[in-house]
Amino acid sequence: MNMHLSLPRQVLTLASLAAALLLGACATTAPDAGPPPAAAPVEHEAAALPPKVADAPQQSIQHVERQAERESMARLEDSLNPGAKIDLNDAAAQADLWARIRRGFAMPELDNEGVRRAEAWYSARPDYVQRMTERGSRYLFHIVEEVEKRGMPTELALLPFVESAFVTDATSRVKASGMWQFMPATGRDFALKQNVFRDDRRDVLASTRAALDYLGRLGKMFDGDWQLALAAYNWGQGNVSKAIARNQRAGLPTDYDSIKMPDETRYYLPKLQAVKNIVLRPEAYALSLPPVANHPYFLSVKIERDMDVALAANLAGMSEEAFRQFNPQMNQPVILANAGGEAGGQVLLPYDNAAVFIGQLAAHQAVNRGPLASWTAWVVPKTMKPAEAARQLGMSEAQLRELNKIPARMLVKQGSTLLVPRTAHRDQDVSEHLADNASMSLAPDVPPLRRVALKAGKGETVASVAKRWRVSAGQVAQWNKVGVKASFKPGQPVVIYTARAEPTPTRVAQAGKPAARPGSKPAARVGGRTVTAMNNSAPVLSRQLTQRR
Repeated sequence: MNMHLSLPRQVLTLASLAAALLLGACATTAPDAGPPPAAAPVEHEAAALPPKVADAPQQSIQHVERQAERESMARLEDSLNPGAKIDLNDAAAQADLWARIRRGFAMPELDNEGVRRAEAWYSARPDYVQRMTERGSRYLFHIVEEVEKRGMPTELALLPFVESAFVTDATSRVKASGMWQFMPATGRDFALKQNVFRDDRRDVLASTRAALDYLGRLGKMFDGDWQLALAAYNWGQGNVSKAIARNQRAGLPTDYDSIKMPDETRYYLPKLQAVKNIVLRPEAYALSLPPVANHPYFLSVKIERDMDVALAANLAGMSEEAFRQFNPQMNQPVILANAGGEAGGQVLLPYDNAAVFIGQLAAHQAVNRGPLASWTAWVVPKTMKPAEAARQLGMSEAQLRELNKIPARMLVKQGSTLLVPRTAHRDQDVSEHLADNASMSLAPDVPPLRRVALKAGKGETVASVAKRWRVSAGQVAQWNKVGVKASFKPGQPVVIYTARAEPTPTRVAQAGKPAARPGSKPAARVGGRTVTAMNNSAPVLSRQLTQRR
């Protein structure tokens, strides 16, 4: 049977499923893209599955069928080709995607010891290659479509094999993230939002668009030399440009093989060439590639209300882990309907699960008009301790810290956005402004610092002041705009910020001098001179105290 995005027979099947749910007569298991889903705990009654028929409003089965059909036809689409119908039995859809990729190879061949080393590494790990290519098969069709639209060589579609092994939520030791491994700053340069709620460096469609935008820019910068462009993708365009300039000054060639670069970058292209060789001739390396058909593996589904991730996965007939493989950009357990940009307001689901999701969601909303999310956003009105915020929100401090990843001994600063449970007074979906701009700022939970101004004594150094006041020499140097090994001249002003009281007083006894008058504190040596602090704590001589956060 042909399967189209808006196929009436499939929609009617989904409508029948919705009716069955309403009647409570049977339980239907949806096609699964992963392990069978566990019953996800839901913290808000509105986010639960449809109630039994006794609690459901009286609606005709025909009405639910019509609603499910309208929803399915309006919301299921191929995200790269909106409005296009997909016939999974069509000859073009059943063609081998690997063959399509091979036909698009256009980069110069690389043949060196690095390539052979990478080939040997992959061929010695058939299980790893199998897992990697199976993961990649979910996303390759969309990447190839985008690569071909831009007139790029299809070798670039294989780059995530090298960057992340197609692990969509991969994070490197230097904080590069996603299957294309964007650094935070580079991601922002290519409009990949990174905030409290999402990190678009991990979004499948947004990161692919950004990576190909970046590679396209690099290709133009290096006059269509894709080897240099890929070296720049790994090492940075500035570094490659400088290496080329050095060779030009020295009268040397400026191609990929001739410029000097780090070992990691030198090995980067050989790894891609090895993957290309395996795709060309897997049997030569005693490897096999999983079959990948020439049609979308997943579709985009529009989300009109905020929704718990657990509920969305349940409605789609997927485990939450499988659901997140297609939607790894979400930082929180809630999907935001009002998020802007190309990645906002939608979820990606495998074809069959997308259809099931639409039917199940229509049935759910037919009997439950409440919110679909257990969570919303709260903007911190003033800088406060997490315990104080938790009391205001009616939740435990431990839950607030865990949900928002707040470390110990930190304050939450004014204007920060926290994810909190919905209540009768906090029941709105997250606004578009917060969905796109939410941030959280923390500050150390320490006593206020006092500014201590004093004059240096004879032989005073940055190190001696730091030791006496139990701060670092680097701090003293920074506060006074001097080097860490600097010395102070006698009488030179010195500034210290500290939460401590002044250094431990030392009683000074001098022959022929009267004792300290009643009501005064013992004298102390500060900066090589004697200072007497009065009971009223007023500034004495050159010592002044102020406070700051």
